[in-house]
Amino acid sequence: MNRLTFEPGTMCTLIGPPGCGKSTFAAQWPDTWRVSLDFYRKLAADTETDQSATPVAVQAQNLFLDARLARGLTTIVDSTNLRASARAGLLARAAHWERPAVAVLFDVPLATVEAQNAGRDRVVPAHIVREFHHLLPTAEQLHDEGWPTVTWPPPSPTPPDDRYRHRHARQPRVRHPRYPAGRVLLVHRP
Repeated sequence: MNRLTFEPGTMCTLIGPPGCGKSTFAAQWPDTWRVSLDFYRKLAADTETDQSATPVAVQAQNLFLDARLARGLTTIVDSTNLRASARAGLLARAAHWERPAVAVLFDVPLATVEAQNAGRDRVVPAHIVREFHHLLPTAEQLHDEGWPTVTWPPPSPTPPDDRYRHRHARQPRVRHPRYPAGRVLLVHRP
């Protein structure tokens, strides 16, 4: 499978509601690259769904994220990251460790997210999925937060044409072949 490649030490932040394909996307890389609030909630409370374990999960995520960034190791942040304050904290960590930061925005239609969520082992309540989908930022918002857009043509045996070239955040987004019903957009901070 063709996949994104990262400069060593990159912090790749996945952004999207539950059920949009973030964890499937993250599974392309070694498990050791991934920090995940769901995983740390499960370690703390024996279940990913216990939201009361989120504060300790955030502490664990930050601890491992700092440890990896300090060592110059590429890290995938596999959480919803739908709140601007959470993304700002991640950008600050990358800046502190002088590491490149990349965001992958999963702009997937609500109906697709709801269908994918219904087929998961751990189904998130529909009202939560809708609420989180409503929080989905635009590429413009990410750009304003400090994540400028870069080109990401989808993996394809044919050469990309002009519709897949991005010069800035306000142009149309790229469709990823693994996520045909939605858009996955790569933005990054140098």
